[in-house]
Amino acid sequence: MTDAGQVSIEAIEEAAELIRGIAVSTPMEESRWLSALTGSSVRLKCENLQRTGSFKVRGAYTRMSHLSEEERARGVVAASAGNHAQGVALAAQALGIKATVFMPEGAPIPKEKATRGYGADVVFHGRYLEDALAEARAFHEQTGAILIHPFDNVDVVAGQGTVGLEILEQAPEVETVVVPCGGGGLLAGVALAVKSKRPAIHVIGVQAEGAAAYPGSLRAGHPVPLESMTTMADGIAVGLPGQVTFDLVRDYVDEILTVSEASLSRAVLATLERAKMVVEPAGAAAVAAILDDPGRFSTPTVGVLSGGNIDPLLLGKVIQHGMAAAGRYLNLRLRIPDRPGGLARLLSELGEAGANVIEVAHARIDADLSLDEVEVHLQLETRGEAHAELVLARLRERGYRIFE
Repeated sequence: MTDAGQVSIEAIEEAAELIRGIAVSTPMEESRWLSALTGSSVRLKCENLQRTGSFKVRGAYTRMSHLSEEERARGVVAASAGNHAQGVALAAQALGIKATVFMPEGAPIPKEKATRGYGADVVFHGRYLEDALAEARAFHEQTGAILIHPFDNVDVVAGQGTVGLEILEQAPEVETVVVPCGGGGLLAGVALAVKSKRPAIHVIGVQAEGAAAYPGSLRAGHPVPLESMTTMADGIAVGLPGQVTFDLVRDYVDEILTVSEASLSRAVLATLERAKMVVEPAGAAAVAAILDDPGRFSTPTVGVLSGGNIDPLLLGKVIQHGMAAAGRYLNLRLRIPDRPGGLARLLSELGEAGANVIEVAHARIDADLSLDEVEVHLQLETRGEAHAELVLARLRERGYRIFE
């Protein structure tokens, strides 16, 4: 196969046989906490437990296994924020092919190290995936190395579509499938696979609000580049859909939803706490969409956890962001009388309300302050939004002036 042309269900079925022994059939986990929210069964397809930590090895190996001996001798080149890089590196190692991978500056360190660990050469270039991809194309022109596109190739899409076949095998009752989407390779492959077998299944793609190229492209009828992107979800930060994936998404996907950074953080935290699963922000996009609007998913639903490769430093920040988004952190400014015992009484009230004080600071010098008052800045840990409201209500009842 080449970059042009159509993907078929037969190609996806062939890919499923081809990758056997390289990629694993990942587990499907019942999610009782999401099921309770939606009122119907929700299951999670755990591609975060795939080899290399994401679904990408499926498409990379499928694509590279079709290379001729002469093409394999020339080596391969790829561009990736990290997950495709690892998939290409592992596939190259298995097939005995030299691999060079271009990654955007600031790509997660664990993804870089894992890619090198599989034997690939890593070169950093540019700020976005499109920058790295342009450099990978230049490398291809200069050296003859075969470009392994992260999503816009029929072999790659066929390989990713094997996730859809597994979903149908593991959850035959499924009526809705929710899939994270960047360039669209996984979404396109899964949609084709499930719609070819069961056309009535509703397929939903989920993009980060700050990197959502598909809604505008679908309205325009062709791929349209984003002028800029801002999202923590590097795995789905793609500013321009490919033509192969765009055509399939247009023809087989029922709708595209977008989720905020706060929703992504909340989903990462919830998946960690409730499912005991480590997922990266991109991998949690389907969960974020379900949490945003549980009523939309009141049918047997499968959400794909597409990847689990997250830098521990980012994970710490995401957990804090997710706790804030879930109402578990409360930041307050309030004014109290500037006299002995005033701060102690305030902290006592907070303790009796069950709030944990993380940080406290106060200021006496401010033109807006009266001479006999002081402004206190507080960061509190609460049990959630309902508890935070109770804390605020208690403080107001005690006469405190709160400036949120």
